[in-house]
Amino acid sequence: MSRTKNRYIEQSPIRPYSITRWKLGEYIRLSKEDLNRGRDESNSVANQKKLLGEYYEQHMDEFEGREVYVDDGHTGTDTNREGFQKLLADVMSRKITCVIVKDLSRLSRNYSDAGSLIENLFVQMNVRFISLAEGVDSYHNPDSVSSILVPITNVMNDNYCYQTSKKIRQVFDYKRRKGEFIGSYAPYGYVKDPEDGHYLLVDEEAAEVVKDIFSMFLSGKTKPAIVRHLNEHGVLCPTAYKQSKGLKYNAPNSAANPMWSTITITNLLKNRVYTGDMVQGRQRVKSYKVHVQERVPEEEWFVVENTHEAIIDKETFEKAQQLMKRDTRTAPKQKELYLFSGFLRCADCGRAMSRIASKGIYVYYHCATYKNLSRTACTRHAIKSDRLEAAVRYAIQRQVYLAVSYTDTIRKINAAPFQKSRSVRLDSLITTKEKDLAKVMRYKQSLYQDWKDGEITKNDYRRMSEDYEKQAEEINAVLDTLTKERAELEKGVDTENPFLVAFRKYQNIDKLTREILIELVDKITVYENGNISVKFKFADEFRRVAEYIEVNARDTAG
Repeated sequence: MSRTKNRYIEQSPIRPYSITRWKLGEYIRLSKEDLNRGRDESNSVANQKKLLGEYYEQHMDEFEGREVYVDDGHTGTDTNREGFQKLLADVMSRKITCVIVKDLSRLSRNYSDAGSLIENLFVQMNVRFISLAEGVDSYHNPDSVSSILVPITNVMNDNYCYQTSKKIRQVFDYKRRKGEFIGSYAPYGYVKDPEDGHYLLVDEEAAEVVKDIFSMFLSGKTKPAIVRHLNEHGVLCPTAYKQSKGLKYNAPNSAANPMWSTITITNLLKNRVYTGDMVQGRQRVKSYKVHVQERVPEEEWFVVENTHEAIIDKETFEKAQQLMKRDTRTAPKQKELYLFSGFLRCADCGRAMSRIASKGIYVYYHCATYKNLSRTACTRHAIKSDRLEAAVRYAIQRQVYLAVSYTDTIRKINAAPFQKSRSVRLDSLITTKEKDLAKVMRYKQSLYQDWKDGEITKNDYRRMSEDYEKQAEEINAVLDTLTKERAELEKGVDTENPFLVAFRKYQNIDKLTREILIELVDKITVYENGNISVKFKFADEFRRVAEYIEVNARDTAG
């Protein structure tokens, strides 16, 4: 089965063998799959050496030299093997003129690679090729290389590798779905359970560093500032730390003297494993032949919740994720983020506000469009930093007051004799939407008859029918939301509602911090006249609590 393209060397005229004593290269390969199967010792390195050695001793008069090339623990579909590449280099430099293997699968399990070597490269270089198991010897029996047995065996080896790869992936995916850890090394902050390596235990020493990183980040330190702090205080980065514990670990592209970097900090802050959830399958090999890692879409990750002890609680982790989504650039040489970095927006153009320090005394915020792009595209929207801080603090204090007040009211409502809460607003909205849906369905049903009666064309029928179908889907979506909201209202509200819990924590607030803003505020809009509006998080929960009180308060009054 000849090929017109050779992966390893340009085509050149085929020359007849003119060598009587050969420079022998014995190639031995043992894959990880061979090691894991443990069925027999026939493919072990020792056994391959024994078989090839016996052949050499029996045919010593044919050879003038002998080299052994070994790849231990390398798959046959990957040509980037150290021993294999050295063998090819020696073939090209004529240091080796005869290659011998135990069987064809040792050379390669990739059908096209094996064929290209045997039928093209070795032939063009006048290299004798011997495979003991298949009885192939290109010198003593030239026809054996062209025998149908060679391509069939190569195809079978290739297919075997595909099936093996498929089975291994299925086993790994099964373990991932069960939440079992299958990585070679535990994430920084954890160690493998000595009794079962599929489970993680907290490494107290490294876990404290993880906690410090999250704490510094949420307190306002920039990632570069965190990196400098850790490196200057002699805290070992994950690679160095694992090596210090005796693990043979090397991160991809790691330097000789690994240190903390912003990439390491970013990956750590994004790693959900610290919340106690197992997250795996974020990367995968392209195929059993192409051993290159590719990123996997997040929706295809294997996520199993609460499989091990958390280092970071989910609330803190979510705060960090929200903070990383913001525009948090800092001025040069700043180690900490400004209080309002990432929160301010211009009411008119929607761009971020720029911070300006006037003579080192007063600090203002101006519209970034006006300051940096064009003074005709927007206006200044200026506001002093201390006035802004006071206004935002007051707005939060008002929400805190409402949360405390609502909590007391809800306790009274829930302590009263049970009554099924009904919302006139929701009932009215649901009734209206049901009528709208019924009207749309009537129109849609009448279309067919209009088409049959010739009042509209077939194209008009299809177009109008699709339009009514779309309207019906939209109304059904609204109805579903309203129905769920009414069911939640009837079920009641307790004092552990997310809105109440979040704001009650700050009853004695007298100073704004980034941590408070990250937890409670979505964005702050600045208007041209210096006024502001604060959009808080938990808006849906707030509305639900307010309506629950409105519906039930009259029944508990007096």
